[in-house]
Amino acid sequence: MKTQAFTFDDDFDDPLVTIERDEEANENDLWFLPGPLEEEPNNLPPGPRAEPPDTAVIDDWAKAEGVHAARLARVAGRLGALDDRLLRGPEGWRHRLALIEAADLSWFAGDRVSSDRLALWISMRLSGAQDDPEALARVGWAVRRLTGSPGPKVDLAAFLDRRDPENIEDSAERLKDRAGGWLDVMAAAADLHPITRACMGFHLWSLAGLGHHGYQIEAAVTASRIAVDGGSGAIFAPLAMGGAGGLRASGLPFERLDRWLDGMDSAILTAMRHLDGIEVWGGRAKSAMAQLSGRTPVALHEVLTEWPLTSAPMAEALTGASRAAVQRNLARLEGKGLIREMTGQGRFRMWRIDI
Repeated sequence: MKTQAFTFDDDFDDPLVTIERDEEANENDLWFLPGPLEEEPNNLPPGPRAEPPDTAVIDDWAKAEGVHAARLARVAGRLGALDDRLLRGPEGWRHRLALIEAADLSWFAGDRVSSDRLALWISMRLSGAQDDPEALARVGWAVRRLTGSPGPKVDLAAFLDRRDPENIEDSAERLKDRAGGWLDVMAAAADLHPITRACMGFHLWSLAGLGHHGYQIEAAVTASRIAVDGGSGAIFAPLAMGGAGGLRASGLPFERLDRWLDGMDSAILTAMRHLDGIEVWGGRAKSAMAQLSGRTPVALHEVLTEWPLTSAPMAEALTGASRAAVQRNLARLEGKGLIREMTGQGRFRMWRIDI
């Protein structure tokens, strides 16, 4: 009996043994099954993306500060010279510069309060029929904050003198929260120079939800207080004297800081030149007023130094002298070439020192 030999075929290409590929082919014929997931188009809307933290913007301002480091040092040096000058000067110099800065800021913000209207409003609360009471209130707030009061870092809401309305909705974001967010970013930027931080804070003002009608004055005044960072002489850094081009909001951080430094540099030089003129005038006035008797000339000297424009009723209220004594001494000072009448009219006249 013969034994049948069995042989194993190792040819895997034989169609008789390609069972797995046959099953795959059969599955491809099942048209009602969904295709592979990777082949389907992604028609779903994009999901929410993680927003960068509020402090991420600080890096951009730090780079801008590095680009303008030399100019920043120069402007800081001039601001320090102004601080020393005001520290050694009379108190009226600070008040005078604050009035000029507030009036210039009002023109930048569109309120356009003139120096004479501002002087009458601050000294005697007098306004004309053509004056906007809200504009005067905003500029009056600016004068108060530029001449004193705690800085914005203590309590920003109190510094702004703003509060949420009593009937605010529960879903609305409150001023305290918005102010707190802005202060948190400013605190995180403590390594930046105060001038850079002031510029950053000014341009982040509206993004923090603090903007409303007239917010430009609030943002500029707050930034001007931050820029001095506890100066002993200068309470604020001038920003708008001689033009407010540095407050224009456009471009990248390094462009905005570039304009900011130019504007502050020009404003500080304008303030210094103004103080130079007042100092020279003060020497002339003392020698001329030494010939005048009474206490009214000395009191008028202080008022004329402190206020850019002065009227007879203002001088009467500020000095406590009689109207006749004030008018008589104003006429004498005008005759000596120390003051000039600016209105050119018979009534409601205003005088300023002749620098």
